[in-house]
Amino acid sequence: MRPPDAVERVTATLAEAGVPDPRTDAEILVAEVHGVSRSELFVPNGELSAAAMARLAELVARRRRREPLQYVLGEWGFRRLTLTVDRRALIPRPETEVLVERCLALVADVPEPRILDVGVGSGAIALALADERQEARITAVDASPDALSLARENAERTGLADRVELVHGDLFVGLAGPFDLVASNPPYVSEAELPALEPEVRDWEPRQALVGEGITEAVADGAREVLAPHGALALETAGGMASDVAAYLARLGYVDVRASPDLTGTGRIAEGRLQHQGRTGKEGADR
Repeated sequence: MRPPDAVERVTATLAEAGVPDPRTDAEILVAEVHGVSRSELFVPNGELSAAAMARLAELVARRRRREPLQYVLGEWGFRRLTLTVDRRALIPRPETEVLVERCLALVADVPEPRILDVGVGSGAIALALADERQEARITAVDASPDALSLARENAERTGLADRVELVHGDLFVGLAGPFDLVASNPPYVSEAELPALEPEVRDWEPRQALVGEGITEAVADGAREVLAPHGALALETAGGMASDVAAYLARLGYVDVRASPDLTGTGRIAEGRLQHQGRTGKEGADR
């Protein structure tokens, strides 16, 4: 079968299964098994081999079950890195790339910054920061042993294993700091919101990394114990909630508080800077 014909067939199959944007997924899957880029699919380049057709059938069957495309492929790009992705951790997303951008800006003037990534998952944030700020000293913590194993694999894959210390733990337990930056993409989906999510998210991504109420606030509160004076906090939030989280940071005593949009213009990143060391402002936040 010619690649363009395979794309048409796979598109129809995925559309019937309710897959969003089936054409894009079809092109990616056919390009994957054919060993070419998407742009090369529609130039005369022969037929798909029998082995490629067999593999395509397997991948399409997985995608028809609404398994995320990233898990089907087994890897995904994040900023300058290609990471292994599977059900052990959340899929790295474009909005998290914006979080990395803000993190880099917050420590731009700090020599050899110490950075803590709370909830490392696949390792996307910590490894991107290590890649793009080579003198940074990075610690990354996660309560999930499965996520940590995936992060270790990605650290080895990207050649950054000696740049990121991976720690098994819950939030800030056992982490003394001081850190110049705390970054986190904490679980922020509520139980009530879960049924309305796309099957790719609801049925496949790890619940521990997805669902959590009050964890954003716990990270914001606990970060004050480990941040250096004038250290910064950057948080990914639920879509449209960045301003509310930024207001919470202000009540905790953070200064230079800011809410930033993701690539779609939705408020997504909340950040602030510790005015001085300590838990100043907690009383106001609790009122």
